[in-house]
Amino acid sequence: MKLQARNRWRSSLVATVLMSLSLTAMGDSARAFVPMGTADSVGVIDLESYQITSTISGTINTHGSALTPDGRYLVAGSLTAHDSQEPVSRPEGVTEDEHAAHHGGDAPAATPEDANTGRIYVVDTSTNAIARTLEVPGPVHHVLVTPDGRYAVSTHPMGGGISVVDLESGQLVETVATGPAPNYLAATDNGQSLLVSNTGNGTVSEVDTRHWFVKRNLRVGGSPEHMVLAPGNERLYVNDVDAGQVVALELSKGAVAARYDVGAESHGVGLSADGGILYATSKGGDRVVRIDLASGTRHSVSLAPAPYHLAVSPGNGRLLVTSRAEGRLWVLDPASLEIIDEIALNGTGHQISIQSH
Repeated sequence: MKLQARNRWRSSLVATVLMSLSLTAMGDSARAFVPMGTADSVGVIDLESYQITSTISGTINTHGSALTPDGRYLVAGSLTAHDSQEPVSRPEGVTEDEHAAHHGGDAPAATPEDANTGRIYVVDTSTNAIARTLEVPGPVHHVLVTPDGRYAVSTHPMGGGISVVDLESGQLVETVATGPAPNYLAATDNGQSLLVSNTGNGTVSEVDTRHWFVKRNLRVGGSPEHMVLAPGNERLYVNDVDAGQVVALELSKGAVAARYDVGAESHGVGLSADGGILYATSKGGDRVVRIDLASGTRHSVSLAPAPYHLAVSPGNGRLLVTSRAEGRLWVLDPASLEIIDEIALNGTGHQISIQSH
């Protein structure tokens, strides 16, 4: 009897150790977080098995997403306007009168931005539970977390600017007007500048993050949307949906250095880890494009329907591409652009965030 009990105990111990190792391996594997829009959830995809391992629920129409640098939290923004549950926090150094005037004051006719507010959800990635829900001034399109992990920055297409929330205090600390229909965000490596694409007037605004003001506006033309910053922070690649191109902005000169044809309704953009290969999707042309920036060699393949958001996996360089028309995400080989895997989504996949550790 004692021998049988000892054997059962050993079997139980081995099972416990194996389960612990399994959970540790799962925790260390790379994951992609994909907001599902009006499906009101965020899908969590294991990037080794290419399976959806869990779903973050409780969000409303999440479109933008970004991870803190340590991967501990995911910030997801809601593109739906909400009735404000409490007053938007007044930034430090701003008087009550100034704050009231900025948010509408006693104006006779309130705009949608004045009458409603937006939300960002802060999700604990170890449990996939919403840790906090924070109010911001208007519906949120895309999201960025600053390189120091301190702030969550959101674009507000109806409000003509960005909001800045301190992730430690949960308080709104700044709003910055950038231009009509601000869309996407990128940050320099040192975190001293943010770049914001303004779809409504064909510009990219450079924002000083120490004092939160627009340092300069760079003219792109057309309708700039998604962006990616090259290593070294010298070139910014911006899709121009009207022209069906990706525009290369040389930031030191503040001028367009090159234009690359992609196809109708260019949308997602990405770069290889070394910055040598540009990837882009043509939503209207049902294509994904690979461009060698040194040689100019262009390779494209058909991908249907409506390839949409794009992200490059930091580990193996594979491309993750969602569909605008169907609940689908493709995994593509970075060299051949061949489909490696397909993942069924329960909604339309939007701004993809990748946790690589």
